[in-house]
Amino acid sequence: MNGTALDAIFLDFYGTVVGGDRRAVELVCGRVVQELGLALAPADFAIRWGKQFFGLIESCHGDHFTTLREIEFRSLRSTLGQAADGVDLSTFVADLDAYWANPPVHDDAAAFLKTTPLPICCVSNADERPLRAAITKLGLTFAEVVSSESVRSYKPNRTIFEAALERMSCSPDRVLHVGDSLHSDVAGASALGIKTVWVHRNDRIHDIGTARPDYTITSLSELSSIITLGR
Repeated sequence: MNGTALDAIFLDFYGTVVGGDRRAVELVCGRVVQELGLALAPADFAIRWGKQFFGLIESCHGDHFTTLREIEFRSLRSTLGQAADGVDLSTFVADLDAYWANPPVHDDAAAFLKTTPLPICCVSNADERPLRAAITKLGLTFAEVVSSESVRSYKPNRTIFEAALERMSCSPDRVLHVGDSLHSDVAGASALGIKTVWVHRNDRIHDIGTARPDYTITSLSELSSIITLGR
């Protein structure tokens, strides 16, 4: 941190604080492949769906904003093409909805949240209701919570990071953003001059990003030494 004092931590939620959605997505993709008789592996379908999903997110900001749930529907339909004709996709999306509201927390994240001396702002590409439900169910506490739905913007778009900076009354050079996506977290925060920490966990399906983080860790337990550098 080059000796620059930190005023706050920005922390991604899904995949960083709680388990990544890989297991949930692969289960849904397995159902899709089996029930629709698709000639490809569930993991391959998950990657194709993911590309459509992130492609839609890139254009859903401001007046063009739509919820993550709707993006799931649209991207799934687009990925399936004609195979989606006459198919009730809501049963597949419902399984993902269940995950968003009730994910498992990483042990290292729970410990970090209890011990860190800095205020933490949760900055998440998520719909407001399931995100709040998950935070409440897990008994977690954040100084602020900024969801994509609440500000009508998805990471890596700068709007969601600017909203977090405003709510925390922080300048970019005195904040550290921590997340598991090179595309959404690292690229988005870096564009505003925010130092970044990439949490390289093994349960991420696919990362379309190529941005370079300032720090790379495999567990939030490693954050304490990085924070110390900035105090």
